[in-house]
Amino acid sequence: MVRIVVSSACVLSCLASCIEYDPIRQEDLGEFTGEGVFILNEGNFMYGNSSLSYYDPETGSVENDVYSRVNGEKLGDVGQSMSIRDGKCYLVMNNSREILVIDVNTFGLVGSVTGLTSPRYIHFLSGRKAYVTDLYASRVTIIDPQTCRITGYVDTPGHASTEQMVQYGKYVFTNCWSYDNKILVIDSEIDEVVDEIEVGIQPVSMTMDRYGKIWVITDGGYDGSPYGWEAPGLYRIDASTREVEEVFRFKKGDSPSEICTDGDGEMLYFINKSVWSMWALDERLPVKPLVAAPSGHSIFYGLAVDPANSDVYVADAIDYSQPGVVYRFRQDGTAVDTIRVGVTPGAFCFK
Repeated sequence: MVRIVVSSACVLSCLASCIEYDPIRQEDLGEFTGEGVFILNEGNFMYGNSSLSYYDPETGSVENDVYSRVNGEKLGDVGQSMSIRDGKCYLVMNNSREILVIDVNTFGLVGSVTGLTSPRYIHFLSGRKAYVTDLYASRVTIIDPQTCRITGYVDTPGHASTEQMVQYGKYVFTNCWSYDNKILVIDSEIDEVVDEIEVGIQPVSMTMDRYGKIWVITDGGYDGSPYGWEAPGLYRIDASTREVEEVFRFKKGDSPSEICTDGDGEMLYFINKSVWSMWALDERLPVKPLVAAPSGHSIFYGLAVDPANSDVYVADAIDYSQPGVVYRFRQDGTAVDTIRVGVTPGAFCFK
C-alpha cells in the first residue's frame, strides 16, 4: 500500500520513452477562491502521467488535469504528496525529483524546488523553513519555501528512507519505512536526529492525535523479505516521553496503511482493505469497518479527512491503469459523492 512502484528492468524505461502525448493546450480556468479539495493522482511509475484534480464539495463539481491545463505542461512522474502554506500548494513529485509550487486559486506555477533525490513529504516549520523527506537519501532536506532553495540537510545515517512527519514542540518525528523499524526524532532548532524509537517492521504511515499521542502503522514486511515478516501493528507512542504505550496487532498478511485523524484529532481512520475508524482513546481495534471495500476491482489506496467537517475521502485506484475514483462519506460512513479523477489517486489537500 506504500505509494511507490519499483522498476526492476530497463523495459519500463524504454516503454516510457516511447510514449507520445498530444500537445497540451494552455487554458485560463479563472480563479477558484472558495473552499476546495486538491486530489493528487500518482499516475504510473516512469510514465509521467501524474495529474492534479480539484473538487468543489459545495457544488460537487470536479476539474481534472488542472495543472496541465493551466500551465501547458505535464505535471510529472509519480505525484506523492502535497501541502498548502501561505496561499501556495506544494506538489511533491517523487520520481521527477522536484517540488512544484502553484497558486492555490489559479493553479499557476510560481516556483519549484530541484536537486532532490526521491522526495516524499514536506513539513513546514515556518514560512522560511521546511523539511522534505526522501526515499533513497540518508538525509532530510531543508528548504526555504519563499526562495524554493535548498538551505541544508539533516543527516540520518543508517536510515536510507524517511517518510511522513509530525511535530511535537520543537521535535519532528519521521518514520523510516523501507527495510527499517525506527521513528526518528529531529530537533528542529539544531537540525539533528537526537533519538530513535523502535517499532515493528516497516512503519508505513503515522499521525498525531490531540492528546499528544503518535500513531504509527507498520506493514509487517512481506513473505520472503530479507528484513523479516511479521503481523502488522498499530503503535501508540507518547510524544513527550517517546515511549511505546500500546501495540494493537493485525492479522499476519493484512495490509493496513494511510492512518490519519479528523480535524479535532479525536478520531483515527486507516485503511486495511476497507476503511476503519476508532476513537483515539479506544483500547482495541474496531471490529466493523466504517466503509467496506466494494466487491470486484477496487483498491482503497489513499485516505484523508476534511479538517473542517470530518468528511472522509477515500481514493480507489481500481487497477492502477484506468482513471481512478474518489468516494466521499460523512463521518458516520454515509455516502455523499463519487468523484471521477485521474490514474491512481492517492493524496489529498484541503483548501
